[in-house]
Amino acid sequence: DSHNVIAKLPGSDPDLKNSYVIYTAHWDHFGIGPEVNGDKIYHGAVDNASGTAALLEMARAYKALPRPPRRTILFLSVTAEEQGLLGSQYYVEHPLYPLARTALDINMDGMNVSGRTHDIVQIGRGVSTLDDVVEAVAAEQGRVVKLDPEPEKGFYYRSDHFEFAKNGIPAFDPDEGVEFIGKPEGWGLEERRKFTAERYHKPADKIQPDWDLTGAVEDSQLYFLVGYRVATDPHAPEWKPGAEFKAIRDASLKAAGMAP
Repeated sequence: DSHNVIAKLPGSDPDLKNSYVIYTAHWDHFGIGPEVNGDKIYHGAVDNASGTAALLEMARAYKALPRPPRRTILFLSVTAEEQGLLGSQYYVEHPLYPLARTALDINMDGMNVSGRTHDIVQIGRGVSTLDDVVEAVAAEQGRVVKLDPEPEKGFYYRSDHFEFAKNGIPAFDPDEGVEFIGKPEGWGLEERRKFTAERYHKPADKIQPDWDLTGAVEDSQLYFLVGYRVATDPHAPEWKPGAEFKAIRDASLKAAGMAP
């Protein structure tokens, strides 16, 4: 047995406060498992203690605002992601607030611990009007938005945002950029490859002395601003024509009497 944990910051607009922006991060990992190099504790520092820390800081930042955004913000720490997205699946099957009134999910599954980047990767880019919001915020940071450099790995279907997306909710699944400032071309993808081979889902995923969290800070600022802009805009993100989950969203909005 395990639990999801949720916090709510009520919106400030009398009408829009009944619509929601959700930030998600999964707090579980593997616990104790097969021993590797004398260690059987699966620490999960990047995946996903880093995302869980970012979720807490996101909540702290929103709480510190002089006035909450117009929509209500939910901070959802989900469990059992590593066992098959079970915590996020449970939430969308038993939502505390209507899915039709949920404007966006922003999911944080592993933060950038290697320094600042010229870019930010948006998994699943091209399917919703959220692209424009992400691009605008990135441009203000002097950065560009890139497509997933490893589409063959199917990341869009492997983390908690997917449970929201397949129920019609536009979802932002960001990943760290690959063009690291001050590093040679190809360094970022090589670091990804090394992490996957040596640390991912292994006891070796623990805090390292050479972590550079400046990239995590800048990425977190971007996630905050993307959510904030959606939470202050009366027009929620929409799936583009032909998008995989548009029909589900349209049916959900129609059932709730919210169809355009």
